[in-house]
Amino acid sequence: MDTLALSALAPPLPAAHVGSAAAVAGAEAELVVQLQGGSEAAFRTLVTRYQNRVYRTVLALLRSPEEAEDVAQEVFVEVYQTIGRFRGEATLATWLYRLATSRALKHQRQARARKRFAYFTSLLGLDNRVLHEPPDHETPQTQLEGAQQVELLRARLARLPDQQQVAFTLRHEQELSYEEIAAVLQTTVPAVESLLFRARQTLCAHLQPNPRHV
Repeated sequence: MDTLALSALAPPLPAAHVGSAAAVAGAEAELVVQLQGGSEAAFRTLVTRYQNRVYRTVLALLRSPEEAEDVAQEVFVEVYQTIGRFRGEATLATWLYRLATSRALKHQRQARARKRFAYFTSLLGLDNRVLHEPPDHETPQTQLEGAQQVELLRARLARLPDQQQVAFTLRHEQELSYEEIAAVLQTTVPAVESLLFRARQTLCAHLQPNPRHV
């Protein structure tokens, strides 16, 4: 399978005109049949149609273009390998969003584990003696503004529970409806509303000035 050129994505193509929801569903069903039959042309069509959305979803979670490119490629490799198990219980787009967010979160957890391991091993000598103390936490007086504050909020977003992080990303980065997010997360619209409310509460709390210094 050819390597996907996700690092040089063109702007998303305008939405094609469709006659009806039934026609769209029929076209998608035909594409799935072709994919399950091993059609390389159908796979190229799938990549062309969805690579921007997959890449941008992953990028919104990982914040690294290089890592997002790698993970997006992994998503399409997984699609290529598992399309035979697709049964149409969700739309193709919903299934792809689900794979993309799952892969991105897995990559995120693995990256955190590697960083923690590297950090703690850096504190120890060969005989497990502590070489230096961990750095002090930021003082309460530290205030981040402008671009620094944006980066802080992105870091806070990455620390949210997985479901909240995905719901917030799909809503604010991909502009999916509550119904679409519910389909991706396999939950209900009220549950999505609750996830978004809790995510916004947590993030907004970090925008408030420190009450001890007001």
